Amino acid sequence: MSLKSIDPALDLMGDFAKVTNGVTRHIQQMRQAAIFTDGALPARQKALAAMLWSISARCEPCIVFYVQQAVTLGTTEDELGEALAVASTMGGCVGEMWALKAYKAYKDFVSGQASTQTEPGCCT
Repeated sequence: MSLKSIDPALDLMGDFAKVTNGVTRHIQQMRQAAIFTDGALPARQKALAAMLWSISARCEPCIVFYVQQAVTLGTTEDELGEALAVASTMGGCVGEMWALKAYKAYKDFVSGQASTQTEPGCCT
């Protein structure tokens, strides 16, 4: 899945990085340190937390990215399912719909139907 297919504005990320004096690079560095580095919590759990935040914020590019990252970091379908149950419970009907989008992203990724995203999209 290309980022542009999610939102055409994402095609402007290179230009956006230039006009914002590289702030996107700094956000990526923070993401790497805060989410993708094992600490007291393993990175896979932090990726699931980021996925939950993305569901709450209703950011589809980020949902797809963090689902893929969580799986790449070793998250199992059962672990993902428990996290999605939290999103559904806390978000009610709307949370359930966005959790369902996350589950579809998971199914697409593990079946090979989706290409790996290297950036979360709207947050870079």
